[in-house]
Amino acid sequence: MAVIDATHRAFGRLDVVVANHARSSSQSLEQLSAAEIDLSNAVNVRATLLLLQAFTVRHDGRPGGRVVLFTSGQYHGAMPNELAYIATKAALHELTASLAVHLMPRGITVNCVNPGPNDTGYADPDTIAAVAQRSPGGRWSTPVDTARLIAWLVSDDADWVTGQTIASDGGWSSL
Repeated sequence: MAVIDATHRAFGRLDVVVANHARSSSQSLEQLSAAEIDLSNAVNVRATLLLLQAFTVRHDGRPGGRVVLFTSGQYHGAMPNELAYIATKAALHELTASLAVHLMPRGITVNCVNPGPNDTGYADPDTIAAVAQRSPGGRWSTPVDTARLIAWLVSDDADWVTGQTIASDGGWSSL
């Protein structure tokens, strides 16, 4: 894969892959198309698996390899208008344990992050207010909140944590 090869040329090695693929669309079951299912799978699942394959083929075997996948909150509650998206994010969630077991003997950990409702600029003001009101912390999570968790997961301090899906959502998923 070109991105893995380019990284190896530039830096000599690659230790961490954060796969944050996020093809999303709003479609109910009645609106769902084969094209959207295929596109969501291609971006969210296929691209992630091929990226990890390329990473592990080129990994030099040193302990400390890290993989972080991204899921969504589909395992905490229904998302009936995002079926193609949640199907692919559920696939990544479920792939986490199998990938972790496969790669841990090589010193590579695999974890998955659910960032919860994250303020990346996509929501309208009414949605932002409604979600913040429901959140135990009174706000949305931010990209910085998620980045802190990822920084820890890819550090040496997390070398024994693998196969986990971790919600970084300020308690949102506990409701």
